[in-house]
Amino acid sequence: MATVTTTPAAATRSFGPRQLATLGGAMLGFFVVALDAQIVNVALPSIGSALGGGLTSLQWVVTGYTLTFSALILFAGTLSDRIGARKAYAAGMVVFAIASACCGLAPSIPTLVIARLVQGAGAALVTPTSLALIREGFDDVTQRTRAIGLWAVGGSVAAAAGPIVGGALTALDWRLIFWVNIPVAVLALAFVSRTAPSPVRRAPFDLIGQVTAVTALGALSYVVIEGRTLGWTSPTALGLVALGLAVAVGFVVAQARRAHPMVPPAMFASRTLRVALVIAFTSMAAFYSVVFVQSLYFQQQRHATALVTGVLFLPMTGLVTVISSSSAALVARFGQRNLILAGLVIQCVGLLVIASLPATITVWGVALAMIPVGVGGALTVPPIASLVLENAPGDLSGTASGVLNTSRQLGGSLGVAAVGAVIGAHQVFMDGMRVGLIATVVVLAATAVLSTTLRPHQS
Repeated sequence: MATVTTTPAAATRSFGPRQLATLGGAMLGFFVVALDAQIVNVALPSIGSALGGGLTSLQWVVTGYTLTFSALILFAGTLSDRIGARKAYAAGMVVFAIASACCGLAPSIPTLVIARLVQGAGAALVTPTSLALIREGFDDVTQRTRAIGLWAVGGSVAAAAGPIVGGALTALDWRLIFWVNIPVAVLALAFVSRTAPSPVRRAPFDLIGQVTAVTALGALSYVVIEGRTLGWTSPTALGLVALGLAVAVGFVVAQARRAHPMVPPAMFASRTLRVALVIAFTSMAAFYSVVFVQSLYFQQQRHATALVTGVLFLPMTGLVTVISSSSAALVARFGQRNLILAGLVIQCVGLLVIASLPATITVWGVALAMIPVGVGGALTVPPIASLVLENAPGDLSGTASGVLNTSRQLGGSLGVAAVGAVIGAHQVFMDGMRVGLIATVVVLAATAVLSTTLRPHQS
């Protein structure tokens, strides 16, 4: 069994004032960024009624945020190392808050979409830097694992609360879903102002690496997000895939040859880090595939409203929150590798249960059947993040966080796209859903086997 290299005293020692400030800022940052990815969906009909615009324009209110977030998150992680995580986090939060205010004041759909693009850029800066702050603020492995678990709570609470909060605020005024970000951002900045100054990695700016990374991630993310609308085999989609892959190859070649690369290849010397990134990709693909499929199932097949659908996700997301907050104790008892393996196996079981449910089951029965998928995902997130941060060089914590979050984001997007394509290829929704879920189980099972090769970090 894998063990954590720390002492019992360290395991029970409480966080200091600066550590609490670091954790508060990191949790609030992850919370508000994740909340904004969820909260807007429920408000789209009200936004359309107030500002006009067709379905495509309204979709871009959601897509614009996701696109810039996906394209810039790796850039944000590397920028964090060069200027310091605290400074990069503060800049991202300020951009996010200003863009939120612009969203709340938007007089038209085009203005709102532009503000959402900028908001996504701010979110991209906040996400990896929030995790880098934890790496800097918590030297003890067990304390760091506990902090990462609590950081993950911010995202899980946002996922659970997003549709419900969005529905409640939209009932008053849809603009409130953006204004609610402002006090959260101010509080987060107040916390971060009390953290220790971040170390800075003195290295020349890798312009070629940054441009190729953003271009590749932007092109591939756009196809994944808009693939069903464009048509997966359309000239536009195929052209963007070709562009993204070609530029991605150029990025890898450039990183190997440059004296000061954006993402140093040496960062991937650890096999454990490489395996952890693969697990992050596939586990997130499975989790978001279920969220996507079950959202369609509840609303299209069982005719539930968006708000009721959000409530039906609460059993799953609520337990995710509880488990994330207990991750340090679970890691200390079972070890990182065993916890990750258990999480992947539980996800597989949950997916198989959902795929085999009878058509006559109640919606609450389906909601309960989704719990293992959330529990399994919650078991994997904190130990994977810990393994990535532990096995990356200390001066590359921001870059490592950016790579991890890019892997998670692409995994989630590609998982949704793949399962959506499978459903679209079947005339009967339930047939496509079952095939998609079983295919996901096969991928997860292979990942579970791969996870047995993980090794704990030796301090």
